[in-house]
Amino acid sequence: MFLSFFRKNKKQPLPWYKTSVVYQIYPSSFQDSNGDGVGDIRGIINRLPYLQDGTENSLGIGAVWLCPIYTSPMKDFGYDIADFYNIDSRFGTLKDFDELVLGLHKRNIKIIMDLVINHTSSKHPWFKESRSSKTNWKRDWYIWRDPKPDGSPPNNWVSVFGGPAWTIDPETNQYYLHQFLPDQPDLNWRNEYVIYEMQNILQFWLERGVDGFRVDAFGHLLEDGLFRDDVVIKDQKNNIDDYASYMHNYSTNRPELTRVIDVLTSTAKQKPDTFIVFETYLDLHQLVNMYNLHESKQYAPFNFNFISMPWNAVEYRKFVDDFDKLLQNHTPTYVFGNHDRPRLISRLDEKRARVCAMLLLTLRGMPFIYYGEEIGMEDVTIEKKDIRDGFALTSLLPGVSRDPARTPMQWNTEKNAGFSTYTPWLPVASNYEEMNIEVEEKNPQSMLSLYKSLIHYRNNSRILQEGSYQSIETGSPDIFGYIRTLRGEKKRILVLLNFKDGEIKISIPHLGKIIFSTTGDVARNTIFSKETTMCPYEGIVVEI
Repeated sequence: MFLSFFRKNKKQPLPWYKTSVVYQIYPSSFQDSNGDGVGDIRGIINRLPYLQDGTENSLGIGAVWLCPIYTSPMKDFGYDIADFYNIDSRFGTLKDFDELVLGLHKRNIKIIMDLVINHTSSKHPWFKESRSSKTNWKRDWYIWRDPKPDGSPPNNWVSVFGGPAWTIDPETNQYYLHQFLPDQPDLNWRNEYVIYEMQNILQFWLERGVDGFRVDAFGHLLEDGLFRDDVVIKDQKNNIDDYASYMHNYSTNRPELTRVIDVLTSTAKQKPDTFIVFETYLDLHQLVNMYNLHESKQYAPFNFNFISMPWNAVEYRKFVDDFDKLLQNHTPTYVFGNHDRPRLISRLDEKRARVCAMLLLTLRGMPFIYYGEEIGMEDVTIEKKDIRDGFALTSLLPGVSRDPARTPMQWNTEKNAGFSTYTPWLPVASNYEEMNIEVEEKNPQSMLSLYKSLIHYRNNSRILQEGSYQSIETGSPDIFGYIRTLRGEKKRILVLLNFKDGEIKISIPHLGKIIFSTTGDVARNTIFSKETTMCPYEGIVVEI
């Protein structure tokens, strides 16, 4: 009887997505294993010990998000898929992928696959059939519309990458919709055959051991069924950026997306603990609404608000307070960088980037780290002749290339930073001899050492993994402070973050010991007194 009671009341471990630090890998730039200048799957396999070797010498991450490696013409570097069921030869084979999954799982690392289901490549067999004639049975797999009487596009929708979101097909005299490049025609998510095929794709990768999916361009999956014009923003009408001139109230983020969440989560839950994260660019209340669209707790929208938020402790605190309170039992996500945005350290600087690292890894929820952030990689200047980004090559806007944030990982001081024995597909940063993993691993004050320490501390702290969050008054508008607590745990964790480039004296009614400082000037286990002075742009973690 006692044993039966114990089994029923034994605390179940939290799902992996509530405890894991996620590391985003851009495969083309992580590690080249065959000397062609492009990263590949086997290169990732060779670097698995860096990610997790079971000791504090490794980074210690718990999940990998892999950007697209499917068969693709690479007009948008893998986000234009020609075969959802195969691996592009530049990255390897399905056998290589299976070996990668096995290697990750042996190290207790989950794998999240990028799922690009808003569109396909124009080279995909589905689209070739669809455009072959108006009567082809796959015609309705994509979105086709007749021109207006004057021959112009069906409505005023514009592409994220600039210009009309419609391209005429001269053979059938109809326009097809593409919310990105013309080489990326949009799928019709109102077509039951498309939905069935998407379920098959999920099932295929789940059976190969995938643990989760990152759904690309989620807000674009369904458009207004009446194809009404988007509202023009009057004061933006003459803006060179077509996309910024519209509200996109009919072309994106439609309420019908609830059905897509249902399709994906119901398919994914066939494998327990599968988690889906959706690419969405939403404000606080839109984010919370998306969490509430469906009863499933095994999904979350990306929260990119930190990327664009002004550097201000009051604003950061207000956002986190409101977000955490409104989410309740859902899983928050926090992101400071990805493959589409300038790198964190280039947007801010090293000291503030260290504060961001501490914030990211001590908040409640699911933190995402973009490869290279942990060593302080910066945007690399790319000469016009070396630009590879399809968006930048077609856009009229200056400085929109995403290539600077996608350059090769800096492993050591060897030629090409140890990334490849051949000229890399994008230039390596000029400072790679000083800023690389090999050098930073030997420096206890380096950015990498800070990340490693914080990640391993988080991995071994039930308070940080599952505890509650509560901000505190610090007496200074420039210091963001909060306490993490967990019922049953005697100690609590206090985090203080100085957003000012100057010393600040504060009085906090707590005693404890300092575990980490972002400046490296404070020794581990130093006593934290009620009266303390924080260094410029310093963050500290205190056990109280």
